[in-house]
Amino acid sequence: MDPKDFTELAPGRFVPTIGGVQAFVPDPLPENLELRGSTVRLLAAAENALGRLAGTTAREFNPFLVASPLLRREAILSSRIEGTVTTPEQLVLLEAEGDETPRRGRPDADTQEVLNYVRAMHRGLELLESLPVSLRLIREVHGVLLTGVRGERERPGEFRQSQSWIRGTLDDDISNARFVPPPPAEMTKALHDLESYMNREQTPDRDPLLVQLALIHYQFEAIHPFRDGNGRIGRLLIPLLLVSHRRLDGPFLYLSAFFERNRDRYMDLLLRVSQLGDWVSWIDFFLRGVYESATEANEQALALLDLRQRYHRRVQKGRSSALLIHLIDELFQRPSITINQAAALLGVTGPAARNNVHRLVSEGILREVTGRKRNQVFVADEILSFMYDAPAPRPAGP
Repeated sequence: MDPKDFTELAPGRFVPTIGGVQAFVPDPLPENLELRGSTVRLLAAAENALGRLAGTTAREFNPFLVASPLLRREAILSSRIEGTVTTPEQLVLLEAEGDETPRRGRPDADTQEVLNYVRAMHRGLELLESLPVSLRLIREVHGVLLTGVRGERERPGEFRQSQSWIRGTLDDDISNARFVPPPPAEMTKALHDLESYMNREQTPDRDPLLVQLALIHYQFEAIHPFRDGNGRIGRLLIPLLLVSHRRLDGPFLYLSAFFERNRDRYMDLLLRVSQLGDWVSWIDFFLRGVYESATEANEQALALLDLRQRYHRRVQKGRSSALLIHLIDELFQRPSITINQAAALLGVTGPAARNNVHRLVSEGILREVTGRKRNQVFVADEILSFMYDAPAPRPAGP
């Protein structure tokens, strides 16, 4: 990182750090940016798309019937940005087997990291019931994200106490870093400023919430408060803040697919804010991401609700229909199950649970994936398909 690449419009200052290198300390976020007409139009389109998503998901009394497949897709995509790769089937197989089936050796490390992402989101939502989005919440979510996986050596749940940097194209030496975030002392002050910004009263003289989210995402990445996991936590904050501000009833909107599809531009625009103070280009990019992601999520939510209705109609006959509907709804929350888990869920004996599971197999809703006679795991393939990355939608652009 060369300070000469940063102009007088850069929203921060330089301080010396290790190796004679200069680190960038971002200024507190601005409260009210002047938005150009094209940005206002993008904002309106993003708000409308978010409103459609909120309306679709509000139709369901249990938002996690829609949110869970979208969360697992997000976990896979957000982790893939960091080089962690697994498949939806591997993820739900680990979820189903984790509590009761002996596994040969350790679980796949990448899959465990992705599962931690799912658990981190759930922990964040639990904390929102009693806390705002705060430094305490962020630390706890980070602790869940990195516990028991490769990043565990990087102090899960604790802000870094040493200098870090974002590696450049040559090697992992700080002198060749693409970006050097603030040292610990300046980082701590910047984090408290960010916490204050996130929890300030929403007044008419502040930027609209979606613009605030764009600024918060930049600021978190510029502060880079953890030794590992910053990108994933930064992306998790977007749905958590939307839930916290009651713009959505659950974690339905994720930008990881958009960021990954536009990875180079995403990274370049974040750096451009630091170097040139170009908030407008970054905000425009972020708002387009909200628009595309909300439009895609709405299409997926509608398709999931339609699939659930079709499944219900398929089994609504006979005395066991209530149990089968209950089992189907559980599959939308987690599309893998064992006989023991079905028995516990339905409050029935093992043989009765087996009969209900096999009924869903005969209906083509479930498929056994292990090939074993014992400790079998069943997966709902059509629900699982929503966890795969899909081509970006082609709606009429804003």
